[in-house]
Amino acid sequence: MAERTTLADAGEIPVTSTAKYTESVHEDATARAFILSSIGYFFIVGIVALLVAAKFLWPSFLGTIPMLTYGRLRPLHVNGMLFGWLLAADMGLMYYVVPRLCGVKLWSEKFGLATAALWNVIILGAVVSLLMGWNQGFEYGELPFVLDVAVVVAWIMFGTNMFMTVATRKYQQMYVTLWYMMGTVLWTAFVYLTGNFAALLVTGVNQANLNWMYVHNAVGLIFTPIGLAIAYYFIPKTANTPLHSHKLSMVGFWSLAFVYVWTGAHHMLHGPISQWLQTIAIVFSVMLLIPVWAAVYNFFATMRGQWHQMRDNVPIKFLISGVVFYLLTCFQGPMHSLRSVNAIVSKTDWIPGHAHMAVLGAFSFFAIAGCYYVVPRMFKRELYSDALANWSFWLFLIGGLGFFVTLWLGGFWQGWQWNNPSIPFIDTVVNLQPVWLVRFFSGVLMFGGIAAFAYNILATAIGAGGEKATDGAAVAA
Repeated sequence: MAERTTLADAGEIPVTSTAKYTESVHEDATARAFILSSIGYFFIVGIVALLVAAKFLWPSFLGTIPMLTYGRLRPLHVNGMLFGWLLAADMGLMYYVVPRLCGVKLWSEKFGLATAALWNVIILGAVVSLLMGWNQGFEYGELPFVLDVAVVVAWIMFGTNMFMTVATRKYQQMYVTLWYMMGTVLWTAFVYLTGNFAALLVTGVNQANLNWMYVHNAVGLIFTPIGLAIAYYFIPKTANTPLHSHKLSMVGFWSLAFVYVWTGAHHMLHGPISQWLQTIAIVFSVMLLIPVWAAVYNFFATMRGQWHQMRDNVPIKFLISGVVFYLLTCFQGPMHSLRSVNAIVSKTDWIPGHAHMAVLGAFSFFAIAGCYYVVPRMFKRELYSDALANWSFWLFLIGGLGFFVTLWLGGFWQGWQWNNPSIPFIDTVVNLQPVWLVRFFSGVLMFGGIAAFAYNILATAIGAGGEKATDGAAVAA
């Protein structure tokens, strides 16, 4: 039988005794700054997402306003969701979690607040620059050079604070969340520098190789490890149950570290790159099933005997749904890396459906669950509305399923038409209109989830409709 590791074993104090400890030790100012600002960007960029989806149905919509054309809104939507919402929320959750797993205060709240201020300057600068059309032209790497430099500085500040907190920890045993957090810091530095700086030094196919290495590993070595860090902390913590296996979590960590970096070229199959490189990308893409299944099995086994909590525990609903989306995403990825499948689905709507299920399905669900868990504890008051939290879950889930499934099926149909020489290309565009209609209204549902989530969290933060909680399990860290 696999060992069952508790967060207490890993340097986490039991839930029932942490309230006083939390109030006297952890300031959480940096965590609050990152989380609340990220949720604001989530709402704003959600509006941008609806405008982008509308343009698929009504191409002339707002087309006479340069700043609101598709070519400017789309990179704003992508970068806003990736860096304004998701990465900022994940960083805020790490500022909350890491000190608690180490049994010490954050190394420097002032340094953390300076990082939060710089991050907000970067995001606001990105909004202005991308709407103005100042764009480097790389997928996921559209930010102007000066903002790329600022991102590097902010990441060094974040990493310094995290590593110094770990270095001064009270508890010597490091829970798996700390491993994934430290891996994220190092891998993000490597991936971001490659995609935003090294790619500027080469041209042609070599540049494309570096860009796709960055794009794929932005998901695989930035958002995946920090997302799993969050899931490994909040699934046992929210369910109040031990982690199934620390050893299995280490298998997942090290196999992810070894496998993921080699997979980016599967987006260039049947293109002007070497056959050996394509084959390597395919082999390592299929090997991704190892770290994925290690994590997913660990999460499901942790929930053994606790599935009844899915009825009323909103963070658990988001976390387990995120795990399912993660499993589906990481099964779909290896399958679309196979040459026969790739010949049909590459460059079709299948790819946005796949990417959205990873970012807005799996990892955003993890981040939302984390926010629902920590915000009442950071502000020491009850969640504003459990009913609104449930509504946000169902709006996200139903809208997300409509979005993802429609784009998978539509993308496969789109690719089949492209491979049929008797069908003119413009007809394939016209034929996709029903798919894009479902995509738009699914996006409306998802935006409803964003609005409900944002209102609930911000109302909790300002204390709307509720008194400040007293010491007890309701505010325990």
